[in-house]
Amino acid sequence: MDSDHSDHSHVREFFAARADGWDARFPDDGPAYASAVAELGLRPGEKVLDAGCGTGRAIPPLREAVGPGGTVLGVDLTPEMLRAAARAGTHRHALLAVADAARLPFRDAALDAVFAAGLVSHLPDPRAGLRELARVVRPGGRLALFHPIGRAALATRQERRLTPDDLRAEPNLRPLLESSGWRMLSYTDTDARFLVLGARGADPAPPP
Repeated sequence: MDSDHSDHSHVREFFAARADGWDARFPDDGPAYASAVAELGLRPGEKVLDAGCGTGRAIPPLREAVGPGGTVLGVDLTPEMLRAAARAGTHRHALLAVADAARLPFRDAALDAVFAAGLVSHLPDPRAGLRELARVVRPGGRLALFHPIGRAALATRQERRLTPDDLRAEPNLRPLLESSGWRMLSYTDTDARFLVLGARGADPAPPP
């Protein structure tokens, strides 16, 4: 889920109109999601959040990674996306809820990891949103920011041009993560995928 920064109403309208056919538009993305989840390094029994889960394409591999004793949570701003997830049977693998990823209904340090596909580009305030993800993850917990194709390939698909101020460019994203309570562990941006792995580090910087 990628676009320019936008308010929540625009995001909801965009995805609500596309929810029913969303998975049919990208039928071959499953292995890319599974591969990204594998690199997150989840262990059996852990608690993981799929933030901005959409139709839940990451949820089956997340459930497999944490096993029957683990917890998989999925939140999305768009009810239509979650209804599509339920129709696909995703609710059998996770607890799904309508929620704003920038105001999560979880206590501090409640989770071991967060998986977020395409989320960052939709946060009205990316620093505040990443800080909120850090809040709910324990110290040393992990973060995966993912998209099944890289920045250049996505720009071509959307008929736009990459610019130096692109949020997900490494020189921009690394300091953004660090100021939000995360430490970047790896950065991958190829035509085949975009994947950034991070770990919960120091407390995030206070808002200006």
